[in-house]
Amino acid sequence: MTFGALARTLSAAITTPVPRATRVSSAPYRAPSTKEPRPGQLVIDSVSKRFPGSLTPAVDGVSLTCEPGEFVVLVGPSGCGKTTILNIAAGMVRPDAGSVSLDGCEVTAPGPDRAMVFQEHGLFPWLTAAQNVAFGLRMAGVAKPERAERVSNALRMVHLAHVGGKLPHELSGGMRQRIAIARALVMNPAVLLMDEPFAALDAQNRSLLHEQLQELWLQTRKTVLFVTHSVSEAVLLADRVIVMSANPGRVRRDVRVGVPYPRDPEGRDVAEVAKLIRKEIEDEVTRVNAELAEALRRRRDRQETAGLDDPAAELGGGI
Repeated sequence: MTFGALARTLSAAITTPVPRATRVSSAPYRAPSTKEPRPGQLVIDSVSKRFPGSLTPAVDGVSLTCEPGEFVVLVGPSGCGKTTILNIAAGMVRPDAGSVSLDGCEVTAPGPDRAMVFQEHGLFPWLTAAQNVAFGLRMAGVAKPERAERVSNALRMVHLAHVGGKLPHELSGGMRQRIAIARALVMNPAVLLMDEPFAALDAQNRSLLHEQLQELWLQTRKTVLFVTHSVSEAVLLADRVIVMSANPGRVRRDVRVGVPYPRDPEGRDVAEVAKLIRKEIEDEVTRVNAELAEALRRRRDRQETAGLDDPAAELGGGI
């Protein structure tokens, strides 16, 4: 994605009007009172999507509810529609059927009540870390003193208060991704959508960010819908892991992790849940490969039959 396209996407997400019931306050985040319902219930109801030129839907009849404050992770084989579901939840892709709602209001477009963190950080190279975090607030017209306070708080939450004046090229890959997370959180969204945000990082940085994301989520209790190919990452972070099937994408299994936070990546309980999920994915990959092999065999048989029956099949065979 080019920087111009990213700027337009961020601007659209920030300035698109949202229904009154889901409009995001410009006030800094505060945990809601226990007497008030917590915001952030994301309901994906019977969603289907087929892209032009594809014979098979990317997702077909997917239903999933993320309760307020819940951390839900989507895993599954490549092509099972994980990112498509995330983009539909963000309002960047319209479903062919079904609907998405946030706190009872239908999602029809990007909005500040849903913040997206991508695999690539997408920071503007000519802006400092603090200016990148402040970009959405500035576009939303938040006053400069409040903007400065909220940016400072967001940088502290990701343990980067000391790098606010640095440009992205002066930061490590892990730091840049934490700045991207701070940029999302500073808007105080009801839901945080994360598309393999740590996939491009080395193992050491990835492990550090797992710990920090756990800490951050426990502080804010934001609803999170997270996509990853890593089963260990899913089990380490999630309340629930949704295993997807492929061709078309559907929910295969909903696994509640049930291991207390913070989690030990080498712990026995984590390993047991990870083993169960890996078995589900292996079974799904085996099923898909068997179906593809059968489809290829049938096509080959049809071609051979057509060749025998067609009197012109041998014409030009020697050329």
